[in-house]
Amino acid sequence: MTPSTSAVVAIALFVVFGAIGFGWRSWLHHRRTGSTGFKGISGRPLSIEWFAGVGFVAAIVVGVAAPSLQWAALVEPLPVPNWVPTAGIAIAFAGIAATVYAQIDMGDSWRIGVDHSESTTLVHRGVFAVVRNPIFTAMLVFAFGIMLVTPNIVAILGFTLLLAAIELQVRAVEEPYLRNVHGAAYREYLATVGRFVPRIGTTIR
Repeated sequence: MTPSTSAVVAIALFVVFGAIGFGWRSWLHHRRTGSTGFKGISGRPLSIEWFAGVGFVAAIVVGVAAPSLQWAALVEPLPVPNWVPTAGIAIAFAGIAATVYAQIDMGDSWRIGVDHSESTTLVHRGVFAVVRNPIFTAMLVFAFGIMLVTPNIVAILGFTLLLAAIELQVRAVEEPYLRNVHGAAYREYLATVGRFVPRIGTTIR
């Protein structure tokens, strides 16, 4: 697979992910609840919460820029075995499928961002009984796959930014919010279910 072909494939994967993971899911959520589920960037400017949201947006922009720059021959891919981009395609598709599966399991509690005036149901069934943040895990799987499809320095930066933004969003924004809203039930959940992978990232009650 040539670098330009890999770049086109990566861009197409981003389109599919955006259309299904954000577009379709938002449409379905609006149809069921009257809300798109998008809460936007919250927190006052320069706060940790704000940095988490801005970092998330920046990671998406850089992630999309990586294949675009490679396609335009402005960035060269790093030397990797020929099978790596192909493996990346399979991993990216797995990330898309896992994202949709986790979003469906989340039901009407699905949101992008946090609204502190809102109280949603604590979801701990299905895949959420295995990991607390399966959507973020799936997104990281997708981003890792894209990084393999277009293995250039910009893609590596995008994946690193996404990982940092997700860690900040979960630890500094979502977990404190859910702990405050759901109290003892969420503390029990923290103590028994891993943060991003099974059994890892549990918190003492």
